[in-house]
Amino acid sequence: MGKNPIVPFLLIMALGIGLIFFMSLYGLDQKAEIADVDSDEPEVTEEFDGESVAQGKCIACHGGDLEGASAPKLVGTDLSKEDLVDIIKNGTDGGMPAGLIPDGDLDAMADYILSLE
Repeated sequence: MGKNPIVPFLLIMALGIGLIFFMSLYGLDQKAEIADVDSDEPEVTEEFDGESVAQGKCIACHGGDLEGASAPKLVGTDLSKEDLVDIIKNGTDGGMPAGLIPDGDLDAMADYILSLE
């Protein structure tokens, strides 16, 4: 008599069901932490530093001095704060990606850009 080919599949199935059960118990212990991550409130950086954000996310396209390279210049822009917030949040069709700055920091980033001279 040969071995029953179904036994390994049943063992793997039982192991999978057991793993799912124990992972769900672990998830119940973490539900408060998971709820905080999924909240709809915008994340606000405690100390927003527009210069360091610009150096990390803007200079590749807007140039090291933000005077424009492959993208429009940010220094001395004619855009309003509302326009800047909209562009920073939603991006543009011309290549500016959306979502580079957390929603809670949009106003602060727009203020930083408007302060550039």
